[in-house]
Amino acid sequence: MGLPEPAASAPDGKKAAAPARDVPPPRPANPWESAGAALRKQQTTAPDATPAPAAPPPAAAPWVPQDERSGAAFARRFGRGLVWFVLILAAITGVRAWFIPPKAEAPEVKAPKAAPAYPSAEAQAIAARFARAYLTWDETVKEEREALLASVLPDGADTGMGWDGQGQQAVVAVEPGAVTPGPHRQARVRVDVLVRPAAPPAPKKKPAPPAPAPRWIGLDVPVVSTAGGVVVTGRPGLVGIPATGPDAPDLPTTKTDPELSSSTESTVETFFEAYAEGTDAVTAPGAAIPPLAAGIQFRGLVAWSADAGSGADRTGTARVSWSLGGATLETVYRVTLTRVTSEDAQRWQVAEVRGGTL
Repeated sequence: MGLPEPAASAPDGKKAAAPARDVPPPRPANPWESAGAALRKQQTTAPDATPAPAAPPPAAAPWVPQDERSGAAFARRFGRGLVWFVLILAAITGVRAWFIPPKAEAPEVKAPKAAPAYPSAEAQAIAARFARAYLTWDETVKEEREALLASVLPDGADTGMGWDGQGQQAVVAVEPGAVTPGPHRQARVRVDVLVRPAAPPAPKKKPAPPAPAPRWIGLDVPVVSTAGGVVVTGRPGLVGIPATGPDAPDLPTTKTDPELSSSTESTVETFFEAYAEGTDAVTAPGAAIPPLAAGIQFRGLVAWSADAGSGADRTGTARVSWSLGGATLETVYRVTLTRVTSEDAQRWQVAEVRGGTL
């Protein structure tokens, strides 16, 4: 079977030597085999260097680590800054303002620009001059009326203004009134004029008739305001004069002080007597009350009543009778008294006087 023959045992139990075989001749040396034999010998002769058991791998983290980029770092820092900004803003404005915001203020409504005020005073002055010239005429001197009207009319306007050139009339007084503005800087000015017509010519061999009494005539004068001033724009209209004024409201009555009225009546009477004569009798120190015009004579104190009150300054109402132009005229005054104290006595003196009941 191609197996080696068993060796015969020696009688003493020792193995018998194997029969000698023919040794084949040595083969030429192979460099690869020599290198392999040297490596096996080196491994068998080297000390047992059993490698230590490797450490178990670390437990896997629950997240996957990633390289941090510059964008992520910026976003994180920005988020932190935003949180701090919100906290600081809440501390300043209050958390309540977040849930109950303040009421929004109503938008400011700009008032429309008002048109420049109408020059009422200038319009009244121009209308008064026009009214005086318009209602004054004399057939013997027509040029005077035309020249007066030309000064308040536009250049080239009709200075006759509808007059036929006949008759005579004079103006005694002119009272400008209300100014009613209209569109395009126009206005209507009310003017009341007191005129006195001339007496009609007397018939032959008969006494001259009496001159007509003065009468009031109303005018509505149209004017316009221009860059150069106010000018009359055309002919006016004649309007009526009310027969009576409007109703006055009920004014409150003043309570009187009978005791003070009685004790100061002589003081007030002495003052008005000196008032007509131009002296300053019973006038309080420092008071400046100009005297009345010449020709006015004091007739007497008709009534005097001091108002109820207290203090060193008191006011009352006096009704005084004067003689003027051959007639007797009663007037009303408000008189202010002040109490003047000296070393030995005290007395009331007049500090102010003004006409009317106010």
